[in-house]
Amino acid sequence: MVRSHVLICGGTGCTSSGSPALREALTKELEANGLSEEIKVVQTGCFGLCALGPIMIVYPEGTFYSRVTIDDIPEIVGEHLLKGRIVDRLVYNEQAHGSENEDVEASLSNTAFYKKQKRVALRNCGVINPEKIDEYIAMDGYFALAKVLFEMTPDDVIQTVLDSGLRGRGGGGFPTGRKWMFAKASKSDKKYVVCNADEGDPGAFMDRSVLEGDPHAVLEAMAIAGYAIGADEGYIYVLAEYPIAVKRLQIAIEQAREYGMLGKGIFGTDFNFDIQIRLGAGAFVCGEETALLTSIEGNRGEPRPRPPFPAVKGLFGQPTIINNVETYANICQIILKGADWFASMGTEKSKGTKVFALGGKIKNTGLVEIPMGTTLREIVEEIGGGVPNGKKFKAAQTGGPSGGCIPASLIDTPIDYDNLIAIGSMMGSGGMIIMDEDTCMVDMAKFFLEFTVDESCGKCAPCRIGTVRMLEILNKITSGNGEMEDLDRLEELATYIKSASLCGLGQTAPNPVLSTLRNFRDEYVAHIKDKKCPAGVCKKLLSYTIDPDKCKGCTLCARNCPAGAIVGKVKEVHVIDTAKCVKCGACIEKCKFGAISKK
Repeated sequence: MVRSHVLICGGTGCTSSGSPALREALTKELEANGLSEEIKVVQTGCFGLCALGPIMIVYPEGTFYSRVTIDDIPEIVGEHLLKGRIVDRLVYNEQAHGSENEDVEASLSNTAFYKKQKRVALRNCGVINPEKIDEYIAMDGYFALAKVLFEMTPDDVIQTVLDSGLRGRGGGGFPTGRKWMFAKASKSDKKYVVCNADEGDPGAFMDRSVLEGDPHAVLEAMAIAGYAIGADEGYIYVLAEYPIAVKRLQIAIEQAREYGMLGKGIFGTDFNFDIQIRLGAGAFVCGEETALLTSIEGNRGEPRPRPPFPAVKGLFGQPTIINNVETYANICQIILKGADWFASMGTEKSKGTKVFALGGKIKNTGLVEIPMGTTLREIVEEIGGGVPNGKKFKAAQTGGPSGGCIPASLIDTPIDYDNLIAIGSMMGSGGMIIMDEDTCMVDMAKFFLEFTVDESCGKCAPCRIGTVRMLEILNKITSGNGEMEDLDRLEELATYIKSASLCGLGQTAPNPVLSTLRNFRDEYVAHIKDKKCPAGVCKKLLSYTIDPDKCKGCTLCARNCPAGAIVGKVKEVHVIDTAKCVKCGACIEKCKFGAISKK
């Protein structure tokens, strides 16, 4: 009889931190202590709190062990699993991480990171073994599919999704029910259901985590969508760079077919539906729905002019619905719990929850799912634990290369589709990068524009040429050669690119530049007029100096300078030759007395 379950995170973050080796070591240690029959080790998906990985949770106590190493395994087995004594030094201590919660032995659900979260799309991530269909079924898996097949008509399904207010979680925010309604109304003998798992935004890993932690939720939802619109075939377009997600999807599809949840005559009805996987090669543009469909067809991933929209003429010229992973992950719960339940969460025009990948200058990096309308302040200060090292919050980038930077003055903005657009950003797929006072906003805009330039498919001139011209201007500014007229040129180019680009990716490419110009124009002016980077990031605008009052003449900086730019004798004040200095920062790193600074 099993008396304890040990859940070990098998998401990408913890896997890269060594969780597979932990699982193997734990299994061996349990065998050595004769506990293999009493303790069950379960590989799960992402728990969300990636900053503390590898994570291990012991049930029924709910003890939350963080940053576990192989060397800790004998103690955990010998003390906790054998003798029932919790290993306090490994338990996540919120107080030590800056929280006011004095409960040292906090369970995962009681941590500040989770208290304001509402897990719908992520409900099974970190709870079940994603490679075991039986565990998914035990969590009401495939009950929603059975319900629609035996109790609902296709119109009933679509109306339920419409009433829920669910909007596309891929970035556009188009009402999901309306998209399904248009596809159902399209007359054709063949229709398709497509899942967009081409998650290419820098810092985004929401869809990856759902596929790694709960793949059956997506398969079941796609089958429901197929029933709703009259389709019998589906495709999941997933990045080949997500090997764990791909592997678990393959396992899930095979298991679903074996159990009769996919294939012919599902649940003994006349409904047929099957799913295939298509691997993306990493092209960012394939996240645009028409480019994705073109890629599935075996062609170069380039967007198509719209109309006609995919719901009318999509994959192989047939009516197609395409939604992203997170959108599908909500469907089954909407069917089982009702449209009113889902609509009770969120704001008037943005219902439900949203998953964000929280990263950058934040203590609690990881995956969070919050009700729409949660303020940025709550996300940063309460869930995220604030900015580390005593630094001040400066901005948050949402929407990736298509989004914009939200300044600290707007930190109390409720996060939903319309509010983000109103302040010059957008939801995007859900990446949220936090920046502190050491971030140069001009450099940040340049980073995202470099990404767009690299990832442009080149099909239309406004995006192919216009973004390059904008990047040239930004390089000019960050090199100290900018002119005030350059700011007008940036805004003018941005207007042309937004209005004339073929697809949404090109149309939104200037957003990071426009939002930083709007909210941080003073930094652009400082780069141009003062020839200074206020954040001390842009190398060509920096000068390194040695404080004579702090310099001890230890020569450590001179010995580590690759350019030989530092001169001085032992126990005498050293000097930096700015003409030779390559501004690599090696001297600052090596100086033990804090005598060197960059301005």
